[in-house]
Amino acid sequence: MRVFVLILLYTTVNGKPCKPVDFGHSSIVCVCNTDHCDEFAPVVMENRILHVQSDKPGQRFGTAYEDWIQSNVTAAVGATVSLQRSRKYQKILGFGGAFTDAAGINIAKLSPTVQENLIRSYYSPTGLEYNVGRLNMGGCDFSDRPYTYVDTPGDVNLDSFNLTHDDLLYKIPYIKMAKEVSQTEIKMYASPWSAPAWMKSNNALNGQGYLLKEYYEAWANYFVKFLDSYRAEGIDMWGLTAQNEPFDGNMEDFSFNCMGWNASDQTEWIADFLGPALHSAGYEGVKLMALDDQRPFLRGWAETIMSNPKAAEYVSGWAVHWYTDFLGFPEVMDKTNELFPEKFIFYSEACTGSNPWDLQKVILGSWERGQDYVNNIIENLNHWSVGWTDWNLALSMSGGPNWANNFVDAPIIVNAEKDEFYKNPMYYALGHFSKFLPENSVRIGLDVSGYDAERIQMVGFERPDGSTALVITNRHFTGAVKIRLQDGDRLSDEISIGPESVHTFVWE
Repeated sequence: MRVFVLILLYTTVNGKPCKPVDFGHSSIVCVCNTDHCDEFAPVVMENRILHVQSDKPGQRFGTAYEDWIQSNVTAAVGATVSLQRSRKYQKILGFGGAFTDAAGINIAKLSPTVQENLIRSYYSPTGLEYNVGRLNMGGCDFSDRPYTYVDTPGDVNLDSFNLTHDDLLYKIPYIKMAKEVSQTEIKMYASPWSAPAWMKSNNALNGQGYLLKEYYEAWANYFVKFLDSYRAEGIDMWGLTAQNEPFDGNMEDFSFNCMGWNASDQTEWIADFLGPALHSAGYEGVKLMALDDQRPFLRGWAETIMSNPKAAEYVSGWAVHWYTDFLGFPEVMDKTNELFPEKFIFYSEACTGSNPWDLQKVILGSWERGQDYVNNIIENLNHWSVGWTDWNLALSMSGGPNWANNFVDAPIIVNAEKDEFYKNPMYYALGHFSKFLPENSVRIGLDVSGYDAERIQMVGFERPDGSTALVITNRHFTGAVKIRLQDGDRLSDEISIGPESVHTFVWE
């Protein structure tokens, strides 16, 4: 491992610079400890374009300002990006990450100052300004053991329902800390991995098994008990998903917490049990999301739910995971939105290092994993997603803990022995969106022309304050792309989009 200093033409505005550390991979991480943690608070200047850049060589939120020039300039560039404000699409809901048991276990191993630095890195005005948080309802694989809130067999009245130390020590304190440092409302939502084993066909929390119909009512009431319990701790949920990855529990010998559903059975349960239970308990305002699984399943699941008027009334939107997005087919989101424009599409989980061929689960400084995040977020925002939730907020140096040994990577990795944590390129990739696309930003049309137009990907938004934000990436290994931005009768000076880089532009 080596520490080095980067001399940049860019500067950090109203913040603290990255302290770079090189672990010998493709790029650097930024280290945070009791003495230092990078912060970023950019300023939009009148009549200039704020330009924020992160790249493989090591810039992290490097900041400069670009100028508008005469619109009759004819010098050729590789690509001209023209804003088409008359074409408007979806509104942003938000960006965030998951307060899993594993995240809390790792954060708790840090000193109080470094714990706060970590939460501030995500939720404060000088961090990524997340406004979304997800948590597991009961145990998941990123717990130190399998459990639920009612592990007493036959307790259909849920008399033994109790939050565990995982909630009280590892989730609730850090959710509250995030709320304290945030200047915006944090939309918390919860997802169950499994009903208690005694409610299921296989009497186990993992493996192939489904909810027995005689427990449909008890399982719906379990959701209400959860909402009541968190409310008693001072945390109200904005939303729920009906089941994390319902296809997992249909697979024989699935290795961690899961419960199988097909779309028809889940539709029946939502229409006749979960929806009525939430409404009768006063939780009709909680946003219920169905699917919470892979993108190729979206349209079929949505069509089944929407074929039942009662279920359709209770469901607010669709939650989607990114794990099969490499197969393509983003147009399934376009078709689902076309069929059901009143229901939002929200990405609820993503992480790197999860594939069987990912032999190294944590790669400190992997630019490629950060680039994967950028590519995916741009693609899905361009196909009607209203936001994106990362998986674990923080993991250990080995990518855990995980009781099923299903280790993965995370934007922040904790080194408890040194009382410090490392911000991976994934962290900054997320920030290029979360920090600049506040809730209710509206996606607008973009036209791109020029001989290098196919070498860059982008998405543009009008923000609630009337300013404009544009995120552009050049994911190619070599070759910069020279661009200009055109906004009505304004044309920008020439801007270089280097290889393996991501750029956010903001102007009034």
